Amino acid sequence: MSALAFARIPEPELMEDLEQARAYSEANFAAPHDRCVELFRASWPGGPISGRLLDLGCGPADITVRLALACPEVTIDGVDGSAAMLHFGQRRVDAAGLSHRVHLCQAFLPDEPPPGTDYDIIVSSSLLHHLHQPQVLWRYLARYARLGARVFVFDLMRPASPEQARALVQTYAADEPEILQRDFYNSLCAAFTKAEVEAQLTQVGLFGLTVEEVSDRHLTVRGVIQGRPIAGA
Repeated sequence: MSALAFARIPEPELMEDLEQARAYSEANFAAPHDRCVELFRASWPGGPISGRLLDLGCGPADITVRLALACPEVTIDGVDGSAAMLHFGQRRVDAAGLSHRVHLCQAFLPDEPPPGTDYDIIVSSSLLHHLHQPQVLWRYLARYARLGARVFVFDLMRPASPEQARALVQTYAADEPEILQRDFYNSLCAAFTKAEVEAQLTQVGLFGLTVEEVSDRHLTVRGVIQGRPIAGA
């Protein structure tokens, strides 16, 4: 399916409208977000996951909070470029009683740094498809991860046709508000295929990461940082 996908249609990098952010924050993403956390934990079995975790593009912090609850031995810095998203994210963190372990801040990739460096774990969910230049994510990720850091990226995967994208919207978002249905369709059209993501990693020089299709609309990138990106890639 991925090799036959239609040409990518980029969408805006930031979701800055307060009502749009509210709709996204209040939507029921329990199934895919729980699946994201499940896949993250399954990537490193054999004991508790601990350390300093950087969540890139944390949005309204739904996955951030789920990760914190599932992995009580991690501390999390969540960054996002949208103040509107972080407004709802901070509410969620506070409501979960996690402000002592989860810290959110506004940072726009690639120019604004996260709160720390040399993170043990870097995760990202649904950020890659928003970026006009995907190398921004991979270079930023490698810059702020320590060598040997764990990487987990969960994102949408572009389908084979606009018709298939519309069918996915009907399957998974038919009961959601129109604004979310439109955003979901646009995000599917803006997403990358498995082959495209593999090419991005090769171009940047991030080896040790594996790209896998994990549903009819999602892919993951998992592994450990084994080297720094190629300069200028």
